[in-house]
Amino acid sequence: MVSPKYSRIVLKLSGEALAGSLGFGIDPDVVNAIARQIKDVVAHGVEMAIVVGGGNIWRGVAGSAKGMDRATADYMGMLATIMNSLALHDALQKHGVNTRTQTAIEMKEVAEPYIRRRAIRHMEKGRVVIFAGGTGNPYFSTDTTAALRAAEIEAQVILMAKRVDGVYDSDPMINPDAKKFEVLTYIEMLNRGLGIMDSTAASLCMDNKIPLIVFDLNVDGNIKRAVFGEKIGTYIGGESFGQRDN
Repeated sequence: MVSPKYSRIVLKLSGEALAGSLGFGIDPDVVNAIARQIKDVVAHGVEMAIVVGGGNIWRGVAGSAKGMDRATADYMGMLATIMNSLALHDALQKHGVNTRTQTAIEMKEVAEPYIRRRAIRHMEKGRVVIFAGGTGNPYFSTDTTAALRAAEIEAQVILMAKRVDGVYDSDPMINPDAKKFEVLTYIEMLNRGLGIMDSTAASLCMDNKIPLIVFDLNVDGNIKRAVFGEKIGTYIGGESFGQRDN
């Protein structure tokens, strides 16, 4: 029997992924489909943490661009990630997956506070941990949250679920000749301005040697394929480990 390549992972979901074809809000069918994929992965003993964005409900940068105080707008975005996290938590529990939500903003009525050692202990006991509320600080994206938490819990990889099947040199929805990258280094990603994650998140990943796999969430079973080391999407790593070893 083939074993998973990674035993402890961080799955990064965009808020837009939860909206599905609606384009905004939370689509319960999409959330349930994601929960089924996650259940299939954790059934193989993989320890999983999840970071969810909030762009389907609110974007702090967009609010700031329209004159809102940036810190206030970002805090609103953090609250949006908590709403998404609770929706995913509910779906996972209904699929029989023991789940804990930890938030960087204290909200003890609905979630645990983020405590690193407690999060690791939950995963060691087979529970999925959802990190909500971003880092708890304005001016930081949920990509940075994913990179920070991955470093803190010593995750082996960040799986970045998107609505496209990897990283391209231009928008494949607009340019039919867009070139897909199979492997990139973080330096190449930043120098090309590919916009997969912000520079703070990329720096954290580089400094802590955490590889990133960008893949299409809409293909059923892709989370499991990534965890088991199949060559899907785009693999992003550092200069010394920027090639897939599978």
